[in-house]
Amino acid sequence: MRKWISRFVLIVLAVAVNLASANPQPKLVLQITVDALRGDLPQRFSSVLGDGGFRYLMEQGIDYSAAHYQHANTETIVGHASLATGTVPAAHGMVANVWFDRELDRLVYNIEDPDYHLLTVGADVDDKTEIDPTQRAARVDGRSPNNILSSTFSDELAIHFAGRSKIFAVSVKDRGAVSLAGHAGKAFWFSKAGGEFVTSDYYYQQYPDWVNEWNARKPAAAYAGKSWSLMHPQAKYLYGDADDRDYETDFPGFGRTFPHAYGNTDDKYFTTKLTLSPAGDELTLDFAKTLLTSEQLGQDDVPDFLAISFSSTDYVGHLFGASSLETEDNIARLDRTLADLFSFIDKEVGLENTLIVLSADHGQPEVPGYLHEMGIDNAHYFDTAALDKTPAIMALKKQFGLGEELIEAFYQPYLYLNHDLIRARGLDQAQVEQAVAAELLKFDGVAYAVSSTALRTDNLPDTLMMRSILRNFHPKRSGDIYLVFEPNVFINDFDGLTVAATHGSPWRYDTFVPLIFAGSGLSAATVSRAVTPYDIAPTLAAYLGVKPPSGAIGMPLPEVLGE
Repeated sequence: MRKWISRFVLIVLAVAVNLASANPQPKLVLQITVDALRGDLPQRFSSVLGDGGFRYLMEQGIDYSAAHYQHANTETIVGHASLATGTVPAAHGMVANVWFDRELDRLVYNIEDPDYHLLTVGADVDDKTEIDPTQRAARVDGRSPNNILSSTFSDELAIHFAGRSKIFAVSVKDRGAVSLAGHAGKAFWFSKAGGEFVTSDYYYQQYPDWVNEWNARKPAAAYAGKSWSLMHPQAKYLYGDADDRDYETDFPGFGRTFPHAYGNTDDKYFTTKLTLSPAGDELTLDFAKTLLTSEQLGQDDVPDFLAISFSSTDYVGHLFGASSLETEDNIARLDRTLADLFSFIDKEVGLENTLIVLSADHGQPEVPGYLHEMGIDNAHYFDTAALDKTPAIMALKKQFGLGEELIEAFYQPYLYLNHDLIRARGLDQAQVEQAVAAELLKFDGVAYAVSSTALRTDNLPDTLMMRSILRNFHPKRSGDIYLVFEPNVFINDFDGLTVAATHGSPWRYDTFVPLIFAGSGLSAATVSRAVTPYDIAPTLAAYLGVKPPSGAIGMPLPEVLGE
């Protein structure tokens, strides 16, 4: 294994050295991540797209049409960190949006950090964010990238150019910004509590003037009294006649049908509803444009880096599903947001001076109700709360002489056992894990249940699924049993809010993402060869002649490098 890693590093470094002079050095690297943009969605909804957005990327860029993640847990932080580092969660450490830390004896949010507090007091107090309970899982108000265990491309860019590269990341989600800014950059994200973009004192001791000025304008408040309405006549949409479905989420005051009202600023869900719609991406774009000009990105001979993560597609997919009028219109509006961004970049920096890459942190599934309409009857939701109370687990507890709860919790994708109880009864942890995993495999809807003890051994079957689960395993952060549900079997309870769809599986609908490079004089091409998003960071590194991130397993894409 060590020989292979050394050879890989040598190959990547050789490629970087040989090709750095052959490729034009961009003034700006623009990395766009669209949260939950399944790889087929832009083409599927092409009839509602205009010019200059997705069409620019697909027609003038290098479009890799078969890009899939190869790790098992396709959640937001896992994918964002993989895009940033070029490696899998087993190496970068972001195994899930949240995990239970045995040493701290509590649930940990992926980028929490008690040493670095938010500059805006109360910006983390977000009890209104019912659609995103992982934000509330963290009781620590601090945020930093210190939990990310591998270097990122942006880190390597900073190192290579002696800190002269300007590195920024922006997103509605804190984890979407912090991960891509890396350890050496600066991150901003949207606080629903205040309707502002915020950061922590890991990055700044006080806000730059331009941030204060942007927040003082209160752009979010401009949406008060307005609604999310259809961009085109309803008949133009593939799902134009399917606006109201009873399996869609009826978020309070937002509804299941167009127009979706935002309400007024005194509505406790006002800022949350902005993020559940294209408005979240529009605010992100406006802030990013202000950042680019205020920080003068792309204005000198040292390449700068700007990462923008657009989050609305994820939230819309959770509420309404991938095959919905809302998702279709959101893609149409995201297309206009991208066209606006590219036009702005062209004016300020020049697209010929900008290397663009667009991908996603994960795909998204269909809603069981929609699959039922298509005649796929095995799609359903799985009730994880009932696991410990089922007859099979009750019998197992009786076998081991356990009267209390054996299963403490399920936090996607890991099941956590009661270690104190197991120790108190003098039981063998590995034996209990294996016994519980064996029982879970008998449950309707469970495809795999793999204990962490098994993942530490060398006798796992060498299958695609086991490799993807192993790529997600970190000995200090993973739970006791990794649970994989059957295809089209989902969890739909998010801290009391029932949603239409959830991602997070290793199945192809969740691993499939777009991967497109454009700008910087690249020649258009469509590549159907299988690639992975882990290839992005090493490709960027090779293009600029810098060393790859410390844990990178991806390989530079030859089409981008002109090979």
